[in-house]
This record gives sequence, structure tokens and C-alpha cells, in this order.
Amino acid sequence: MPSTSKTSIPFTPPMECLAGGRIPEGDIWIYELKLDGYRAQAIQDRNGIRILSRNGKDLTKKFPFVSRDLSEAIGPDTAIDGELVAFDEKGQLSFNALQNAGSGTHVVFFAFDVLVSQGTDVKVLALRDRKNLLEAILKTCHRVQLSAQFCGRLSRFLKGVKQIGGEGVVAKRLDSRYEPGRRSGSWAKMRINIGQEFVIGGFTPGSNGIDALVVGYYEGRKLIYAARAKAGLVPASRRELYEKLKPLTMQTCPFVNLPEATPGRWGQGLTAAKMSECVWVKPRLVANFEFLQWTDSNHVRHIKFIGLRTDKDPLSVVRE
Repeated sequence: MPSTSKTSIPFTPPMECLAGGRIPEGDIWIYELKLDGYRAQAIQDRNGIRILSRNGKDLTKKFPFVSRDLSEAIGPDTAIDGELVAFDEKGQLSFNALQNAGSGTHVVFFAFDVLVSQGTDVKVLALRDRKNLLEAILKTCHRVQLSAQFCGRLSRFLKGVKQIGGEGVVAKRLDSRYEPGRRSGSWAKMRINIGQEFVIGGFTPGSNGIDALVVGYYEGRKLIYAARAKAGLVPASRRELYEKLKPLTMQTCPFVNLPEATPGRWGQGLTAAKMSECVWVKPRLVANFEFLQWTDSNHVRHIKFIGLRTDKDPLSVVRE
């Protein structure tokens, strides 16, 4: 269907959630399920329909069926904020399925905010008003859905999230404006299952190219070592990661807190001797990991690789 839009809507850097700590409670807060997918912005303007990642990368052609449904679901001169998620053959949310999405993968865009409506910038409105507007203008369909929200006791919502095996909870102030690119605290998130993204700064060689990944997070512009990750790496992912990391190799270690004096109680400390076994890479790739806990020495225990994140700026990866 040809676009009836008259304007060109620029990409808006997404508002971010403050991570970690306690989830706030009270009548001024609403709660949403934290979805394990790609943050995405759907824009319909005179250029047609576009799906853009959190850093502005065009995903329209990667998800053609979602793009088609979005062109019918949102009106002209409109921009919607949301999350792209995929479901596996069992109907469960699957980040791996999203990464490897093909024509047969069931991918859905869950909308949770509106930024522009019929050419009017609505980011200055309170969240409660933007939510009401979104519900009024969005024509939900098979691949475009409205993200559910919950008002009430946080404990009840958390119980439900745990029962369905949800990843976590997002809390949002009903009186908050949309703050592009900011992590102000008006939105907050908490994981139920411990995990987060880490930046890959190196690897140890092994079968199929890689034995373990050396990963960390940023404090400002300083990359901090957190762990070596081996679990979750299967032959196919080892080969894929090696091909992506090989062009990024360099001589200098990117982690500012290495070497460490001792391996530590849990063996995650990276000493000078262990560093000699590592191949260092430019910190360009981000991946999802699950783990048991943070240690007192700021390492993570029992870390498991889940999948690459192509939609994340490495500098945005902090300790959660």
C-alpha cells in the first residue's frame, strides 16, 4: 500500500531503563514484562514503513512480514517504540530464534510507546497519555501486538513473571516524559533470571577456533574484565564467533583491570600467565550471557553464552 504520509520522521534514540537495584513501587508506577528481543522503532512516513534497531540500523528487510503488518497497524506520519521478539516451535520466547529468523520464524513487534502520532511529536506527554494514545491508534494483528501493562502490587506481578519463566520486569513512571537516549530512572528494569550483555574483548583458541570468550563491561569508556565464558558454546557458535572475531584481533589487551594478581576463589581471575593464552580483539561485539552470581571480586560465576547482540552499542554495556 502506498504511503499517504507527508513528512519524514527522524530516528529517535530510545529512552533507556536504569538497571539493577530495587524496582520502585507505588500508584505512580506501571509494570511490563521485560522481553528478550531487539528494541525497535517502527516509523511510517513519506519514505514508507521502516523498522530501526536501538542504534538506528535498518531491520525492515530482515523482518518483511512484520514490516508488512506494521504498515497496516500504524497510521501515516507515526513512530512507535517497541520490541521485536521471536517464538520457538514450543511457543516460547527465544532470542536465538530471533537471531536466526527466517521466513518461517514467528516474529512479533510488541508496541509499548508512541513518539510521533500523525505528524505530532508526543514525547512531551506523560506516559499515561502516550499509553492511551497508543492503544487508540494501534491496529493490532498477527505480528503486531500491544505490550501488556500491570497496575497494582509489584509482588503479584513478579510472581506471575516467575511462573511463566519471564526474563524480568520493567517499571515506568506514569507521569514520565519520553527522554531520548537517557537513562534517567523514570524507567527501571530488574532481571528475574540473572544475566546481562557483556562485551567480547578476547578469546582463548580451541577447537573450531574458540575455547572460551573473555568478556567484560564498561565503566565510562573503560572496559572492565568480568569473566571467561565457555559454557553454551557449541561447534557452530564457536565457528561463527571465530569468523567474526578474527578480523578484530589486535596485540593490546582492551581490559583496564588486567592482569589480576591471583585466579581467585572461583578461578575467574585472569593473571599475567593466563593472559598469555588469550587472543585480544577490538571490543566491537556484544553478546547475551546468563550466570549464577557476581562475586566479591567483581567476577561472574558459572557464566553461559546465549547469543550475539547485533543491536547494542558496546559502550552502552554496563554492569547491571
